[in-house]
Amino acid sequence: MKHTKSLSILILCIAIFSIIACCTGIFSTNLQSTKSNYQIHTFRNQLVTIQGSGLYKNDSVSAVSQGIAQDYVTLFLAIPLLLISYLFVRRNSLKGKLLLTGTVGYFLYTYTSYTFLWMFNPLFLIYVLLMSMSFFTFILLLLSIDRTNLKMSFQKKLPVRFLGGFQICFACLLIMMWLKRILPSTFSDSVPYGLEHYTTLVIQGMDLGFIVPAAFLSGILLIQKNEWGYLLTSVIIIKGVALSAAIVCMLIFQCLSGEVLPLEEVILFPLLCLFLCVCLYLLLKNIKPEFERSPS
Repeated sequence: MKHTKSLSILILCIAIFSIIACCTGIFSTNLQSTKSNYQIHTFRNQLVTIQGSGLYKNDSVSAVSQGIAQDYVTLFLAIPLLLISYLFVRRNSLKGKLLLTGTVGYFLYTYTSYTFLWMFNPLFLIYVLLMSMSFFTFILLLLSIDRTNLKMSFQKKLPVRFLGGFQICFACLLIMMWLKRILPSTFSDSVPYGLEHYTTLVIQGMDLGFIVPAAFLSGILLIQKNEWGYLLTSVIIIKGVALSAAIVCMLIFQCLSGEVLPLEEVILFPLLCLFLCVCLYLLLKNIKPEFERSPS
């Protein structure tokens, strides 16, 4: 594989700086203690409870519970998957390349959201560094995969219509879920649910601007059995497994903190995580044994 040395350095740096970011967030914050919590009125006249301690001391209690949950998933799922899949890439494994590309996509999404969502904290430059390194690693990995042979690498029994249709349905569900939150506030000039003291809806913007179009395009191209469809599907499903696991963990932490959540989100995201795991199994299972070792 080309750029092996550069990729090794980038992967190692992503792992190290992610461990620093996750451990700082987890161990500096005590979600069980409410002694440091305090309330503020935003300029929109909304009452928001602020964490008051730890790395995320200037963020809301709700956002911190989500952030700590994501830190746990990144530390105990995403980072091990990053390192293990890279070991397989070193053996020139196609499964390893696809797993690594999707996992790096998770890091890119995660630390882009951390850069623009969190209130400024001492790890801001580390978030920017992780976002930048993840972006260039993601590009290197995409360029390293031979798209011309990718279609032949999968068995004909790969359920392309199911996988493609699932991605299209997923995109539609995201649109409906986020527009339900955004449109009423847009037309009534009210504050959307979850905005709190932040400036805008970063996650919803990223999902509607990047994830939804990518899922639509990937699903359509896969149904058409286009080479790009196989590549994008692999990336979206693998990234989706890690990200949906993080979201489920966030929901659990939010429920434990006593927050009342929209019913559709409580139902949708665990089901989504389950379906994505099934899709990942089908995807990896149907890579032909003779193509397991991809060309350099």
